[in-house]
Amino acid sequence: MAYAELRPPHAPHGVLGKAKGLANAAGTPGRPPMTAALSPTMCNLYSVRADQAAMREAFGAVVDRTGNLPPLPGIFPDQMAPVVRNGPDGRELAMLRWGFPAPPNAPGNRPVTNIRNTASSFWRAWMKPEHRVLVPVSSFCEYAPGKPAVPHWFALGEDRPLFAFAGLWRPWTGTRAKTEGEHELFAFLTTEPNAVVAPIHPKAMPVLLSTAEEYDTWLTAPVQEALMLQRPLPDGALMVVAQGTKYDG
Repeated sequence: MAYAELRPPHAPHGVLGKAKGLANAAGTPGRPPMTAALSPTMCNLYSVRADQAAMREAFGAVVDRTGNLPPLPGIFPDQMAPVVRNGPDGRELAMLRWGFPAPPNAPGNRPVTNIRNTASSFWRAWMKPEHRVLVPVSSFCEYAPGKPAVPHWFALGEDRPLFAFAGLWRPWTGTRAKTEGEHELFAFLTTEPNAVVAPIHPKAMPVLLSTAEEYDTWLTAPVQEALMLQRPLPDGALMVVAQGTKYDG
């Protein structure tokens, strides 16, 4: 299975990179799917060091549906990961699978992990507040160009303070991780890289949210106001905290 990013209209449509040969698409929490080759051109690896209590407090979740959640030093596409979304009883912390179903005209029917072109009609139905999520993150990984491509981990500080990716979720019926049935899937937005990320990964960086005001705006504001958050994080707010490893933690 490979993974795709939906790009803006001026960019070539299709896949920016591949994660080839998934013998075990689900993998083990915090560990990669077996034989997965990560794409060096996409945002396809991140970590969550914080515990559930810290996530509930940071993002205002009043319901926790995650069970006993261990630290996740490496979260890969098609794995289950925690997100915060609007639920019937308030904000809830829940486990969803990473990777939206591909648009009907996309080559190869590859799951979409990154969302760049938010103007696309494909995303319109999922841009409402009830389908937005905060994806808790301690650090994320980008690969520097070259052979071999070297992983670099980015965070808000050496102590890996908690922040969030701006994401979307949807229900879907089909087969994922060798399981057929009902699934809840998510993907997160990307944008132009800032000056910290660009030397390592010049194509894109995730949309990062780091304040309570930004969390509230993403989960509740009208679409156009929420999409004002699709911009690079200020350069001084991000740093490289590790390199050369597929895990952070």
